[in-house]
Amino acid sequence: MTQPRNVLFIMCDQLRADHLSCYGHPHLHTPHIDALAARGVVFDRAYVQSPVCGPSRMSYYTGRYMHSHGVSWNFVPLKAGEMTIGDHLRPLGVRSVLVGKTHMRADYAGMSRMGIDPESAIGVRIAECGFEPFERDDGIHPYSGHDPDPNYSDYLRAQGFGGDNPWESWANTVVDHDGTLHSGWYLKYSRLPARIPNEHAETPYTTRRAIDFLRQAGNQPWLMHLSYIKPHWPYVVSAPYAGMYGPEHALSLVRDEQELNDPHPVYAAFTHHRVSRSFSQPEVRNAVISGYMGLVKQIDDSIGDLMAYLRESGQMEQTLIVFCSDHGDYLGDHWLGEKEFFHEPSIRTPLIIVDPDSRADTTRGTRCSALVESVDLLPTFIDVYGGPAVPHVLDGRSLRSFLFGHTPPDWRQAVVSEYDYSFQDARIELQTPPRECWLRMIFDGHWKYIWAEGYRPMLFDLQQDPQELRDLGGSADAEHVAARQRMHEKLFEWARQPRQRVTVPDGLIATTEVQARITESGVLIGYVDEQDLIEQRKTFKPRFASSNPLVKRTLDRLTQPIAPHRHEDLA
Repeated sequence: MTQPRNVLFIMCDQLRADHLSCYGHPHLHTPHIDALAARGVVFDRAYVQSPVCGPSRMSYYTGRYMHSHGVSWNFVPLKAGEMTIGDHLRPLGVRSVLVGKTHMRADYAGMSRMGIDPESAIGVRIAECGFEPFERDDGIHPYSGHDPDPNYSDYLRAQGFGGDNPWESWANTVVDHDGTLHSGWYLKYSRLPARIPNEHAETPYTTRRAIDFLRQAGNQPWLMHLSYIKPHWPYVVSAPYAGMYGPEHALSLVRDEQELNDPHPVYAAFTHHRVSRSFSQPEVRNAVISGYMGLVKQIDDSIGDLMAYLRESGQMEQTLIVFCSDHGDYLGDHWLGEKEFFHEPSIRTPLIIVDPDSRADTTRGTRCSALVESVDLLPTFIDVYGGPAVPHVLDGRSLRSFLFGHTPPDWRQAVVSEYDYSFQDARIELQTPPRECWLRMIFDGHWKYIWAEGYRPMLFDLQQDPQELRDLGGSADAEHVAARQRMHEKLFEWARQPRQRVTVPDGLIATTEVQARITESGVLIGYVDEQDLIEQRKTFKPRFASSNPLVKRTLDRLTQPIAPHRHEDLA
């Protein structure tokens, strides 16, 4: 094994951790992803910074918490100037390439204000999250305006699958047993096969595009972000995966009537969303589970194809591989659909890292129980390429110590996730002002605490209640009161940390050189007289004084008393 030269950063969309066999699913076997787990480290407690695509991905790409980068929901632009993976790695000589989805909405207003042409090289980088867009496909209805370059639809037309929108009319349309066509947007049809043959479906297509990049990557070190749009809705998959799994293969539904007995108002509003009400219907959930599991199996087979090419091309032994997801999916658990709350099915995601470095040999095939966050990946990438840590910019920390078998003594004791529900029907139902719709969650491995502005908190004891069925946020029990107070202070301590001073590193501020440099410039703040400056120079020992004659002359002059002058001399 050798030091990695490349990074393959694989992300699925809406993949629950418990829907991989290496994370314990008894029926959905994922041998190719399991093979990655056998060669690397499985992180059992990896959490995303937000339970919805856009904010979560921007935290992955910037290494910063949601309230640091400001993208609070899917269509909120990432402000121009926010540093991303490409910005951190480009000075290290690394290409950062995108194949697939980012859910990035470009800040065109910010670029206009700064006089940046969106079509220029810099403008494209800003619009594409700092990536070089080898293939951008967000997997959203092309008419939404979210996909800037729907190459996949052009590909389908070239294969003879015509129409104004082949993405929808072929890849996301299903065929009933009698030949009737139905839109895959409708949940009840998720068990039926997609109209498109599997070889032309989005997941295999995206995998082939990733292999196309690998064929022509050249000698420059690269990070490729291979970002699958599945198993995100529409939950439809091509044969032979459609119908491969049925309700008998599904994990048991995690929900209880007591969750709806005097529920937290915000949680209750989420259970009233259309998607939540739909998933409460058994026949709908069963249909979706069939399609969802088939999509996961399709991804696993595509990972097998990709790994085979890496081996055949000789790139496996020099590539660090990350497999993760941007968030999970409730699939009806806790009376919810989609993913936009803080139970484990939504925010706990798979994370597997395979490092070819020989120092990682002792941890291959092991599991790590440390609390890790999605913001930890960008510091890990910088670490791989030998770049310096930048804690004043990034909220996360490198995970390579865990890969090498060491736990940092000061590792975090809690993880945080955030969500802005101002864009949801819950805000309308609750009549909550948009500025007060920010939800925050903190979890220390035992207690999960959720703060909702204007409402009581929520609290779950995951040691006694691992399925999170009992909300203790209103409990008068002394243990629960103390836990709420303790977790609230942990959350407040996290929120107090400065995260916007990103232009000056902490190390520079921590030294006496700051004041020394001010003094060297001739700005004498607070000195009593010439002797005071002389004594201070002995302490500072300015590093520029000996190498810069002008600075030395200036300080020498300032330490000499000014000769007295008679009034007539000055005249």
